[in-house]
Amino acid sequence: MSSTFDVVDSEREEQILSVFGTAFGELLAADPTAFRVKFRKMAASAFAFYRGTACLYYSDLSSMRAQDQFLDEQTSRVWVHGDLHAENFGTYMDANGRLVFNVNDFDEAFVAPFTWDLKRFAASVALIGYAKALGDDQITELVRVYAAAYRERIHALATGAKNDEVPPFTLDTADGPLLGALRVARSLTRFSLLDSMTEIRDFERRFAEGGGSIDLDAATRYKVLAAFDGYLETLPESSLTRPDSYRVKDVVGRRGIGIGSAGLPSYNILLEGNSDALENDVVIYLKQAQTPAVSRHITDAAVRDYFQHEGHRTVISQRALQAHADPWLGWTELDGSGQLVAEVSPYAVDLDWSDIDEPEEIAAVVADLGRATATMHSAADDESGHSLVPFSTERAIDAAIAADEEGFGELLVDFAHSYGARARADHQIFVDLFRNGRIPGL
Repeated sequence: MSSTFDVVDSEREEQILSVFGTAFGELLAADPTAFRVKFRKMAASAFAFYRGTACLYYSDLSSMRAQDQFLDEQTSRVWVHGDLHAENFGTYMDANGRLVFNVNDFDEAFVAPFTWDLKRFAASVALIGYAKALGDDQITELVRVYAAAYRERIHALATGAKNDEVPPFTLDTADGPLLGALRVARSLTRFSLLDSMTEIRDFERRFAEGGGSIDLDAATRYKVLAAFDGYLETLPESSLTRPDSYRVKDVVGRRGIGIGSAGLPSYNILLEGNSDALENDVVIYLKQAQTPAVSRHITDAAVRDYFQHEGHRTVISQRALQAHADPWLGWTELDGSGQLVAEVSPYAVDLDWSDIDEPEEIAAVVADLGRATATMHSAADDESGHSLVPFSTERAIDAAIAADEEGFGELLVDFAHSYGARARADHQIFVDLFRNGRIPGL
């Protein structure tokens, strides 16, 4: 199968190194050890590589924008997740105390063309299908299932379906692996999370030593607490009903070494929570927010100038895309950098693909994720309270797809195969660059 992304390996090596330099250069120089850990995780599989290289994906995609017949003035300006792949879905406890399965991890969210989310997800399906030894025809069918489910849900929302006709995935409405994840989340407890991170000393809870925690000197602790005071000013009124909930008990530093957070300094803050009982204490994290990969390819000044900093962008985007978002979600500044603040949730369980192997089961999950994607895109529109997207996204997307229903599915199918192959080839190039010491700074 010929690909839009066919290039000579030597040219692709230079492309990858150039994109990595732009996306990772500053953080890599500050903490090369964290990036060695990140890159070893990315080297493990083509999917892990794809997860960690949204920067490369958008660099490739931005050059193809004119070829996408579903993009117009409105559908090119939609709140998007920014890193939508098959593993960025899981459970969370919403502000109403309800366990929900949906999209998670909004670090890359921005305002951009809606198909950029869909194409990124479709290529991830191709990578998962390949890893599970599915044939090209089976992968094609899975992408068509995703496209059809997305189309069906968008149309229902655009034509006025009530909330009870398109309910979220909860313990009452989900089934299959989604219900399994929700049941696992329900079995988790705040006490178990606290027990893994803290200890009780002199009748008060404190962070335990070790486990990645870093003690702070007095000056750093003062700066973090000042940033925490700024964070409180960004919370909605509904989150501030019990001021004692925000009494700080302890603060520690942490350093991100995951695929998405390498080199980013972060802090954990232990709070009183909603009662004096020690088992109701809450841990929140304060993390330097990153520049989303997609933003480097959006030139609209109204979008780029809307946000105070990356912490503000992340929170505003998540509140727009996620109904009843985390009540602890807010932003602040520390040392001149925007910070994201949210709860370290005891109820977060990611969708586990390891035992989802049969095509029929994969198809059922992919269809649900298509519906979840559509619900996310439709949440962030003229009713979300933000002036960046002053129109009904579901109606704009519905109209664009209606103009070529068959072509919509085929667009995602063609992209899934071509970019899936490109990502597999890029993974091998990356591994060779990494193991041969050709990535600058490492």
